[in-house]
This record gives sequence, C-alpha cells and structure tokens, in this order.
Amino acid sequence: MTEFTGNDVLNAIAAASRNLSERKEEVNRLNVFPVPDGDTGTNMSLTIESVVKNISSLPMGAPGASVRKAITTGALMGARGNSGVITSQILRGLCEGSADEFDLTTDSINNAFSRAVEVSFQAVRKPVEGTILTVLKDTAAAAHHAAKKKLDTEAALEEIVKEAYASVQRTPDLLPVLKENNVVDAGGFGLAILIDGFVSALLGKEGSLSDKLEFNPKADPKVEIEHINDWEGSEYRYCNEFLVHSETLDRDEALDFLSTMGDCELCVGSVPKFKVHVHSNHPNKVLEYFLERGQIFEVFIHNMDLQSIERNDKLVAEGAEEPAERKPIGIVAVAAGEGNARILESLGVDVVVSGGQTMNPSTADLLDASKRANADAVIILPNNSNIIMAANSAAELSEVPCGVIPTKSVPQAFSSMFGFDPEASLDENVENMCAILNEVKTGEVTTAIKDSHDANGNPIAEGDVIGIADGAIEAVGKNVEDVVMDLLEVMEAADADTCTLLAGEGYSDESLEALVKRIEEKYDDVEVDAHRGDQPLYPVIFAVE
Repeated sequence: MTEFTGNDVLNAIAAASRNLSERKEEVNRLNVFPVPDGDTGTNMSLTIESVVKNISSLPMGAPGASVRKAITTGALMGARGNSGVITSQILRGLCEGSADEFDLTTDSINNAFSRAVEVSFQAVRKPVEGTILTVLKDTAAAAHHAAKKKLDTEAALEEIVKEAYASVQRTPDLLPVLKENNVVDAGGFGLAILIDGFVSALLGKEGSLSDKLEFNPKADPKVEIEHINDWEGSEYRYCNEFLVHSETLDRDEALDFLSTMGDCELCVGSVPKFKVHVHSNHPNKVLEYFLERGQIFEVFIHNMDLQSIERNDKLVAEGAEEPAERKPIGIVAVAAGEGNARILESLGVDVVVSGGQTMNPSTADLLDASKRANADAVIILPNNSNIIMAANSAAELSEVPCGVIPTKSVPQAFSSMFGFDPEASLDENVENMCAILNEVKTGEVTTAIKDSHDANGNPIAEGDVIGIADGAIEAVGKNVEDVVMDLLEVMEAADADTCTLLAGEGYSDESLEALVKRIEEKYDDVEVDAHRGDQPLYPVIFAVE
C-alpha cells in the first residue's frame, strides 16, 4: 500500500488549487443565479489560493496541528462569496476530522469527510439539495462505503472522485432551477474539480481523473453547460460579506438576526474570528449589529441587480461574438502583479497592461490596449516614470482622443481613479485626476543590486534593503520592515490620513500582517489599508496621503 507523507498532502493541496484555477471559468459559466457572490469558480479558487499561501509559509516539517490551523485560517480569511465560505467550512471539517490521524488511510479519509459534512451543514441554515452540500454528502458516503469494504487508500481515493462527479451529474434532478437551465451545480462541480486535482496529484497521475471517467459536462445526453441569459434579479439587492473580530459574538443569535435581514445567511468561524455573509436590502443594519458586538473588517457590499445586468451584457456579447458596448471614456493602466491588476479593474480600469520596472511596455503595446478599451476616448495610467514617455507617444498616435495621467506608481493610480467621472469630458477628467497626484507620496522597498549611495551620499552595499521615496533613495537597512518604518518617517507619515500597503509576490501574509501592526502602533491616527499586489522585485510598495 502506498504511504503518503505530510509533504505529499501539502503538494496535492497546491495541485488542487492549480486545477481549479485553470478551470474556474468553466465553473463560472454554470452560474444560474444573478451573480449574488461574483463567480462561483473564482470565489472558490480565491479561497483555496489563500490556503496555499498560508501553508507555503510554514517551515519544513511543521507539525500537523500547525498545518491544519494554516489551512482553516487561510480558508476563512480568504473566503469570498457564498461558495467560498462554504468551501472554507468543508476544509475546516476535513481538518477537524483528521486531527487524530497521523497517516492518510481509507479510515482517515472516511473520518475527515464525515466531519466535513457535519461542519458544512451546520454552517448553512437552510441546506438545499442539488448543491455543493449534496456533492459533499455523496462523496462522504463513498468514503464511508470504501472504509466499510476495506479498500486500500488508492482505491478509496479513486472512488470518492468518481462519486463526486457522479453526484454533480445528478444535481439537476434535485434542483429544478438547474434542470430548467440545463446545467449542473457550479459549486458542486468546483468541489469535484478540487477533489480530482488533489487525488490525481497524490496518485501521481497526469491530468485529471475525470479525463478517464465518463463524466463530461458537455456530453449528451448528460447535462450540458450553457450560457444563461434570462436572469430576472433577486428579492434582495445587496450581497454583504465581511470578517468580524469578537470575543463575545453568539453565532446562533447572529444567524437568527441575519435571517430577519435577508437570505443566504452564513456566520462561520469561532471566537475571535468569524466570517459573515447575507443577502439583504439593509446593509447598514447588518453592519450596525456586528459593530455593536466587535470589530468588522474586509467589508464587501455588492449590488446584485447591477452585477446581474453586467453579467447578462457580458454573456450576450460572448454568445454573439460581438464586442461590448462602446464607452465614452476607457481607462488603460500598466501594472505588474495579479493583485494590483485586480484592484485596478475593481476601480474601473478597462485594460491592464502587464508591465512595470524592468518590463516596460512599448508604445505599440499601449496603443493596442487603447483599442481594446473600445471607447471614444482613452486615459492612460503609466504607473512608472519609465513608461510616461511611451504613454505620451501612444496618446499622440492614438486614433481616438487620448490623455495621460503621469502616474509614477500603482498607488497613485488607485488615488487618481477616485477622481474619474464617467459623465465628465476627457479634458475635465485629466485635469481632476492629475490634481490628485500631488496628494499622494509613494514609497518603494527593494534590494540593491550593486554598490551605490543614497540621497544623502551614504554608502549602499549590494544586497542592502533600500527605500525609495518618490524616486530618491531615502532609507537603507538589512530588512524590509525597518526600511519601511524609516521611509515612513522621512515621508512624514504622522501627518497623513491613510497608508496603503501592497505586498510583493515574495512577501508573506504573515509578514504583511506584522508590518501593518507595527505601523498602526506607531501611527495610531493613520488608517492602514493592506492588499496583496504580488508585484515582482518590490516586497512592499506603499503610499501615504
């Protein structure tokens, strides 16, 4: 019998994450509801990616208790939307169910899935058949059957994958809205993909086990995946989700309250960290209730009516293979790092061009991006001093009127976007957005690649950590955190209202959390807003304003 080490399991989790990330759009297309929580595949993918980031920061040979804590914490803190929260509870249950097990065996798999069912069903007030919970329950039943038949571990793993996909295929028979729209359940399909990726990696198999099964979501007569374009809205307008830090919150009482506010209510976690989700027409009352019982953070409130309209427009455009409706003004921005790109897009940027320090996009790249913005006029945010000239050249050559906001950093772009008014003219927007730049001071922390001197003539040795304030090297040290603190002092952070932090691709969430705490302790009047920018070369980029 094959023995699986703890490292094998961790690698398999990472493989499962990659499997879902690669197929998330396939899952997204299955959504039949008015996008109450964004896209199911994306939300589940972000949740498991948060887990991978958490466990990747653990030292080699970390004890099982530390690994399980990293998984559950990463899932809870990274969960997005209803599907992400439920996924976090499935992972929590799997960890709790394997707490007393030292090896991955048929019995331990059975125990883990059994506990996952308990935890996940407790988290949902009104479980519905034909959803991700059904797929989980059926998969757990397959694990129990494998243990009862005393199958070896490899055979048991293959059985749960087969049953997960088989259960997904049955979901339309259990949930009328799925059958009406001729699709399988998106969350259940996402869970099957995760399980498949995990098992395939453990067993050393190329590709997914589904490739060798009869399951094919586009096969006939099995359920076919199609675009759904007849959504009519929802009873409740706002999707609310946020984290709560409380030593006194009663989860059952909170759920009772949430049920009076709307539907799809969830309150998961334990003292002192909870994740809350509810669809409601009164987000103010929801937030007020939890503010009275603790501290809230990472608040996301989505207007589901608007999301539904936007998604319908997108699907209609995709189905007709026609370009999206032309806009009066489009925005193009340059950025390195997936996190930075996501933030820019959330602020209204239409096209993000990958680039930055050491990988400056060309004039042609920016011209192409301007065309893809599909607008009557375009604004370009270069976000680097080395790209401003190319942006200006693109503006001169552009077939449509084009303006350049001379942003030298991504944080400057964030601030300038708050000055954008889609109803205003190109010239008015350029003037307003440029005016905001003077209010933003940018700091960048990186490593010296050669001997040099700082702005005051002090020596810098290759390998030193250096801090750059608006283009000048103003701080030198041996670690990122000290240099950030020195740079904040040079930039007179004490006089600022906010500090925005962007963590680079090699900077761990734990380090970021510690840095935020250190800044808050020294500058208690400054609001610190931290995000993952995942930019290369610069472990931390920040702005004060």
